[in-house]
Amino acid sequence: MTIALPLLLLGWALAGGSPGPATLAISGAAMRHGRRAGLATGFGVWCGSAAWGVAAALGVSAIMLAYAWVAEALRIAGALYLIWLSYKSLKGAIRPTPRVEAAPPARRAFLIGLLIHLTNPKAILSWGAVYAVALPPGAPWTEIWGVFAALSLTSAIVFLGYGALFAAAPIRRGYARAGRWIEGAFGLLFGAAGLRLLAATRG
Repeated sequence: MTIALPLLLLGWALAGGSPGPATLAISGAAMRHGRRAGLATGFGVWCGSAAWGVAAALGVSAIMLAYAWVAEALRIAGALYLIWLSYKSLKGAIRPTPRVEAAPPARRAFLIGLLIHLTNPKAILSWGAVYAVALPPGAPWTEIWGVFAALSLTSAIVFLGYGALFAAAPIRRGYARAGRWIEGAFGLLFGAAGLRLLAATRG
C-alpha cells in the first residue's frame, strides 16, 4: 500500500460519517421509527457503498469517466430522489404533531438507504480515487480486495452506528419535542443537496 491503512481508514470513516444525504436518511429513520428502521436504512446505505466499491475495483469507474452520460443520468436520478425525500420531510414538518411512528417494513427502509447511495455517482468515483491513492499500479487482486474489505467494514461500522445512535431513547424524546423543526431542517438539507446535484449536471 502507498498509504498507511490506519490513516486511510480514519479518513474514510470521517468522510462517511460527515453530514450528508446518507447520514441524514439513517438518523432520520432512527429518530422517526426506531432502531430497526435506522439499522435497515444504514444497511441499505452500506450495501450501496459496497456495490460501488466492487464496481470501482472492477474498473467501472473508468468506464463512467469515459462515458460521461452514465454519470449524468445517475446525477439526475439522484438529484430527483433527494428532492423527493425533501418533499417527504417538509410534508412531515407541517403536520400538527411530530412523526414518531411505528417502524415501516425493514425492506422499505433498506431500499431508501440503498437508493441514496446507488444514485450517487460520486460514491463510485470516491472508491476509485481511494484505490488509486492507496494502491500502487498493478497491485495484486488480493491487495485490492483487502483494501475493499477494510473500507467496507469501516463503512458498516459508521452507517450502522448512526442507526443505533439516533435510535437512543434520549434522542428520540428530543425528536418527539422538536420533530417538526427537525423534519423542516431535513427537508431543507435534502432539497439543497438535490438542487446542488441537479445544478452540477449543467456545469
